[in-house]
Amino acid sequence: MNHDASLSAPPRRTRRIMLLGLALLALASVLFAVRRPLLMAAPACMAGQWRGCLGTFNGVVLVTLATLPVAALVVWALARRRRAAGVASAWRMSLAEVGMVHGTVPFLWMTMMPGAGAGIVPGRVSLVPLRDLLMMGTLGIAGNLLVFASLGFFAPMRYAALASVPRILALGAGCSVLVETAQYVLRLDRVSSVDDVLVNATGAALAALASRRWWRTTTEAPSEQPRPEPVPAG
Repeated sequence: MNHDASLSAPPRRTRRIMLLGLALLALASVLFAVRRPLLMAAPACMAGQWRGCLGTFNGVVLVTLATLPVAALVVWALARRRRAAGVASAWRMSLAEVGMVHGTVPFLWMTMMPGAGAGIVPGRVSLVPLRDLLMMGTLGIAGNLLVFASLGFFAPMRYAALASVPRILALGAGCSVLVETAQYVLRLDRVSSVDDVLVNATGAALAALASRRWWRTTTEAPSEQPRPEPVPAG
C-alpha cells in the first residue's frame, strides 16, 4: 500500500502543477484582454481619486485584480486557523468564503452604479421575458452571467444545503430580484429587467456546474468544531 501511495503522489503533484499553470495562463489572458481599460483607470486609482476610480467599471476591475493577493492572504490565514483547530476541509471552506465575497461584491458594486439621470429619471421596469436580451449585446450578456457566478461556484463548496443546481438557480434569481428591486427603488437610472434576472441566475447555475466535483456533500461533517480524539480502550 505504501508503494502504491508513493506511485500516486507524483501524478497528483503533476496535476496540481498543471492546474496552477492553467490558472496563471487564464489570469494572464484576462489581463492581456483588459490591459487597455485597466491602464485608463490606473492613473485615477494610483492618485487616490477614489470617485474616479471606484466610480467606473475599469477602476473596479483594476481594484479587484489588485486586491487578489490580499484575498489569497485572507484564505491562508483562515485555513491555517481552522487547521489548527482540527476543522476538516479547512482550505476548501476558507477559499469558498473568500471567493464568494471577493468575486461577487465588485460585480454588485458595478451593478448598483448610478446612471447620469439618477434621482431624476423615474424607475423603469421591463417584465417581458427575452425582450431586452438582444439589446444587451455580447458584452452585456457576459457581464450579467458573471454577476453571481462566484456565488454559484463557491456556495455549494461551502454549504451542503446549497449543493444542488436548482437551489443555486433559485439563489441567483432571488439575489438578482433584490438587486433589480433596489435599482428601481433607489432610482439609479437603470432598467429593472426580468432578462437580467434570468441571465444572472443562469450564470450562477453554470458556475455551480463547473465546481460540482468540489461540492460539500452531506456525508461530510457540517460542524466546524474539532473532532474529539478517540479514547484508547482499556
